[in-house]
Amino acid sequence: MNIVDILSRLPHRYPFLLVDRVLKIDGVKLKALKNVTFNEQFFQGHFPDNPVMPGVLIVEALAQAGGFLAFTKIDEDNEGDYLVYFMAIENAKFRKPVVPGDNLILEIELLKRKRNVWRMKGIASVEGETACEAELMAMIREKE
Repeated sequence: MNIVDILSRLPHRYPFLLVDRVLKIDGVKLKALKNVTFNEQFFQGHFPDNPVMPGVLIVEALAQAGGFLAFTKIDEDNEGDYLVYFMAIENAKFRKPVVPGDNLILEIELLKRKRNVWRMKGIASVEGETACEAELMAMIREKE
């Protein structure tokens, strides 16, 4: 799925949209891509002489990929307009810096869904090496 499909499901927009392409959806799993470029606004201050993508934005990219997966699953059941609210980030680990020029692969798996609360596991990797992993929990509600 390309950027037009992503924009139709996620409410995020530039400069905060952190998913460029959905590569694969397989049931409760999703694989997406974030192309990390030197033009990203956060590289101006983090860190100008040694640019590194902030860990919190890597987690946000995983969360956005998870939101896309959730919206895809919801659309199978209902139609409506939804919002995702982050509830928890657990067991986050950062293993490798992400730098301009990297293709950040975002892999999300739905672990559990109970009503409108979703728990997912995410792994962000570069060239097959894990850069970040975390468990994410979110509440999804229909817009009023």
